Amino acid sequence: MPYTDPTHEAHVSEPGPVVVDVVAVDDDAALYFQQMLAERWATVTAERATPDAGEPGVLLCCYLDLRQPVSQSGRDEALPPVSAAASP
Repeated sequence: MPYTDPTHEAHVSEPGPVVVDVVAVDDDAALYFQQMLAERWATVTAERATPDAGEPGVLLCCYLDLRQPVSQSGRDEALPPVSAAASP
């Protein structure tokens, strides 16, 4: 996949819902990454990734909620509160 949309940083006041776009070599790699997310936070899972016509690899969109850790490791990795100075 030669082109990827740029990533833009944003400051938020607290953890919440996020969308993670995964570009991987194959379904197995994309679904493995999704499983790692699902072991830590409430996640809407997909059964398979989508091939990008004419391009190598697959795409997978993961929806997760950082407010809902489902394991101790998720609680331990919770995002710290953002200070008022860091807010826009």
